[in-house]
Amino acid sequence: MGGNSSERPPFTLTGLPGLTNSQHWMFLLLGVFYAISLVRNVLILFIVKEEQSLHQPMFYFLSLLSVNDMAVSLSTLPTVLATYCFYLREVSFDSCMFQMFFIHLFSFTESGILLAMSFDRYVAICNPLFYATVLTDARVVHLGVSVIIRSVCTACPLPLLLRRLPFCKANILSHAYCLHPDLIRLPCGDTTINNTLGLFLVIATFGLDSVLILLSYVLILRSVLAIASREERLKTLNTCVLHICAVLIFFVPMVGVSMAARYGRRGPRYVHTLLSLIYLFVPPMFNPIIYSIKTKEIHRRLHKIPLGTKHTY
Repeated sequence: MGGNSSERPPFTLTGLPGLTNSQHWMFLLLGVFYAISLVRNVLILFIVKEEQSLHQPMFYFLSLLSVNDMAVSLSTLPTVLATYCFYLREVSFDSCMFQMFFIHLFSFTESGILLAMSFDRYVAICNPLFYATVLTDARVVHLGVSVIIRSVCTACPLPLLLRRLPFCKANILSHAYCLHPDLIRLPCGDTTINNTLGLFLVIATFGLDSVLILLSYVLILRSVLAIASREERLKTLNTCVLHICAVLIFFVPMVGVSMAARYGRRGPRYVHTLLSLIYLFVPPMFNPIIYSIKTKEIHRRLHKIPLGTKHTY
């Protein structure tokens, strides 16, 4: 057993390799990312709340996605701020476990939300007559709560299993925050159970969700191809563009981080760092931008907010 966490040495955070003397510029860049992400997601939540025409399941899920994206940003902010701005590299064992839990919790939650949004698109396109009866407000709430419960149950074993292991080497992390693939290489005990469970959880969440999302779009495409008019086919598919972009923005960097952690450990350190930055910063920043540009109600309302003009719809 690893003993009490208070007896364990702290972890050492790492910034971008080779940029030790320019860390403050990196923080300014990441600060811009944080600001864009938080402001845009707050605006999305405000507009969905105020815009009556957006009171429908797809935008309820979008609101949940925005809350989750803000939570991802806030969960990484303390250690990123400490590393790049104040040059404080040490983080206690408990703080690291705490941060790791929430980062992975929100990652699992985002995957579940994207799956729920794909179900929304499937029902809206393949069974439009039953859309209002299938995706009621109560069912949307149940789906959201189910996603959160699943995420909590999935993320909980990660820190619990790490706590049982001894950490007796130099606990130097590859990033400015705590990620499970990074932490799992540090214990000097047997990590077989941790690695096996970690792989199982990835397959059971990200893997299963991505397969179900792909299946939903196969069914959607089959339904769309049955539409006689080319214009109607394009119009129907256009309603899925936003969700497809959000799925790609989340899953592509996540696959890159997983592959690099498991099979690219001998590669340059900056590759791992950049992939993790993309994974944690790109989805929260670009999701609200994409939805703001492609959703006309949100786009129109965003242009009116700086003017302070009141509008009714």
